[in-house]
Amino acid sequence: MAKDLTPTVIIGTKINSIMKTLRIHYLQHVPFEGLGYIETWASEYAHILTATKFYEKTIFPELSDFDCLIVMGGPMGVYDEDNFQWLKEEKMFIKKAIKAGKKVVGICLGAQLIAACLGAKVVAAENKEIGWFPVFPTEECKSPTWFYELFKDNPIVFHWHGDQFEIPNNCSNLLVSEANTNQAFCYGENVIGLQFHLEVTEQTTALMLNNGVNELTKSPFIQAISDIQLGKQHIGHCNKIMKAVLEKLKE
Repeated sequence: MAKDLTPTVIIGTKINSIMKTLRIHYLQHVPFEGLGYIETWASEYAHILTATKFYEKTIFPELSDFDCLIVMGGPMGVYDEDNFQWLKEEKMFIKKAIKAGKKVVGICLGAQLIAACLGAKVVAAENKEIGWFPVFPTEECKSPTWFYELFKDNPIVFHWHGDQFEIPNNCSNLLVSEANTNQAFCYGENVIGLQFHLEVTEQTTALMLNNGVNELTKSPFIQAISDIQLGKQHIGHCNKIMKAVLEKLKE
């Protein structure tokens, strides 16, 4: 596809002269699931952001134009190609980025897309999961050590998903929750998939609620609006973990 993308140059407030400036491209599927805290982090450290927003126009950059790829969430399914024809192109682009050795992070639908690109199935989760619930490290999570350190205390994170990825071959299954297995995986040292939302902010939480309130049916792992709003106290810690994951992109 065309290369005509105008980068958003982020003027940082915490620029470190020895810090590597990253060119980050992100794939956004719907207006109400944007970068959240990731944009704040990029702004603080003067990283460069470009985007493909599928609800506006499907334009992909050349692989040489970015260092890292972040694939965001969305309400559609990995296999909904009849309704969202750009999904097929998106998967091809993600595969190329992985093959080229780019740093790739997937969030919720983004993680499912990465898993599918690595040959794994995406299926209906045993339990639909919406709200603030803890995740627990697996035995495999002890390596990579840095990831285990972030999750060893079973942090409460924000979930909003009805599907889940199976773990691709040659990947480590890192986290589980009470509701579902397969909450995170890594592929080599460059690719991470997270089924939940560490990038969440008060604003993005409100947007997701406004656009998905009809999904809040009575279920053991679906919280009421009031509980989700109370859970905003966990946003700061989620963002702290998100920052640590993003910092690995610079290595």
